Amino acid sequence: MSAPKKRLSKSKTLILVVDDHPMMRQGLAALINNEPDLTVCCEAESAGQAMDAIALRKPDLVLADITLPDKSGLELIKDIQAMHPGLRVLVVSMHDESLYAERVLRAGGRGYVMKQEGGKRLMEGIRRVLAGDVYVSDKMSKRILEIFTGQRSTSTGSPVERLTDREFEVFQLIGEGKATRDIAGKLHLSVKTVEVHRLHIKEKLELKTSAELIHFAVRWVESQEST
Repeated sequence: MSAPKKRLSKSKTLILVVDDHPMMRQGLAALINNEPDLTVCCEAESAGQAMDAIALRKPDLVLADITLPDKSGLELIKDIQAMHPGLRVLVVSMHDESLYAERVLRAGGRGYVMKQEGGKRLMEGIRRVLAGDVYVSDKMSKRILEIFTGQRSTSTGSPVERLTDREFEVFQLIGEGKATRDIAGKLHLSVKTVEVHRLHIKEKLELKTSAELIHFAVRWVESQEST
């Protein structure tokens, strides 16, 4: 009786769940494993663990959060596409898609689902991405289409959207209270490089002093955490 079960498990689509919160990973795994044709083959709490798991378990789809302890989900997506071209990545995040979804798609991700949207939307996103489609909300889909067809500017009014992905990472860490040397260590950059990023961020956000930058970044991070 064990042989048919083994053949059945091999036919299932393998999914890697990447999230630094154990309860979130468990919840996602329970939801996915309830589907007859899907199974969570492994879990990871960091980008480094995720890359190791991909090499070892060869998943068909990666579900990844944006906020990870060792590097951002955006950088993880870029690493995945560099090392495993074509591997589908669907981001599941608490952060508003209006700021992150376009960055995710540009990095090579295939979709974006906000955690608060619930299990039904998540499963729809998984199915669509596995089918080869891109999955975002209807509102975001319309906006992205307008941007790529030249009918709309990439900016929607938030100055933070002008930042590159790396500048965006630095900005977030500033908002979390990290000093320049700490940011350099976390992102594996030189202190001088971080200082250059800070300068560019101030210019793009039209801020004159480091104090204004810190204040702006802290308020922005707090606003994201409260959503």
